Order: sequence, then C-alpha cells, then structure tokens
Amino acid sequence: MVKAAAKTTASATPSAERRAALAGQTVSATGVALAVLPPAERISLRAPEASVAALSKALGVTLPTKPKTSASKAGRTALWLGPDEWLVIDEAGKDPLADCAKVTALHSAVGISHRNVAFSVTGPAAAAAINGGCPQDLSLEVFPVGAASRTILGKSEIVLLRSGPDAFRVECWRSFSDYVFTLLSEAASDAAA
Repeated sequence: MVKAAAKTTASATPSAERRAALAGQTVSATGVALAVLPPAERISLRAPEASVAALSKALGVTLPTKPKTSASKAGRTALWLGPDEWLVIDEAGKDPLADCAKVTALHSAVGISHRNVAFSVTGPAAAAAINGGCPQDLSLEVFPVGAASRTILGKSEIVLLRSGPDAFRVECWRSFSDYVFTLLSEAASDAAA
C-alpha cells in the first residue's frame, strides 16, 4: 500500500515551466507598433582592451570599441555600454557564455538571459513613443542605425538599440518589464495622436 502511494505521488509531481514575461503582448497605434520579443541568450561582458580580439573571435562578432555603437553577425549582437563593458545578445539560440568560457584572456562574462526582457518599437512614430519617457535625442543624425546606449525610460534603466531607421530594441530588467511596456504603450498612443 505504501509503495502504491509513493508511485502516485511521484507521477503527480508538478513540473515548473518558466513563462516569458508579457509573452505575446502587442500594441498598435497609428505610426507605431510595440511587441514583446522572443527570449534570447544574453551575457554581460567586461574585459580590458587586451582581451577584446580573443573575445571577438570566440563570439563570432567584433566587439565595438566606440561609444554608442553595436555590431551584429549571424543573429548575435554586441552593444558597447562602456569602455570595458558590452551586452551580448544571441537570437540564434547559441550560448555566448559557453563561447566566452573557452577564452583564456582576462574577462568576466555573466549570463543574464532570464534577467532581461526585450521589446521592439517600430514605425514612423517609434522614436516619438520612446521619447515619451526617454530624454535621449533619437534623431537619425544623432542616434543612427546601429547606435546603442544605456539610458532611462521613465524611472527604469534600459538598453536601447536602433535596429532600423524606424525600429528600436528596448532591453529592460524582467522586474521592470510591466512598467516599461505600459509606459511605452501609453507613449505610443500619445505619439499616434
């Protein structure tokens, strides 16, 4: 009798499944669309200048060394966040942390895939919607395609990437994702008006 109960308990063990924050949510307004992007692999990378070449080779993308720049190759994007700091995003399903583990040059790579959530903001009013909560100049002349920066949106820190003339990627911490999505939704409605 005890063995039967144990079998029943073992087979009824619930499994935990991680759900993406705000999965499937979208907002469309005249001139702007907002969507939650699929999960991606991400690392926070810190390294001195002497290690950049070895890390770039291992990652398959040249780490940018100029402020507010990014580089992309084969579904992997590296965003310059500081003189020795990058956010590396892989949307191709490969693990940048594993690639960095093979490098013997001095560096620190930390997996932050589950910490961040990303949104796409697209359309002719995309910059206006983001500027509803972000003080950064998003004109194409000042913030061209490929530009990236750590900035704020309302009261939340974000990482912003301009992926096209009318397209942006907004990265934020998962714990702020509802706030950021709601702020961008309201700003998209205002930009459309």
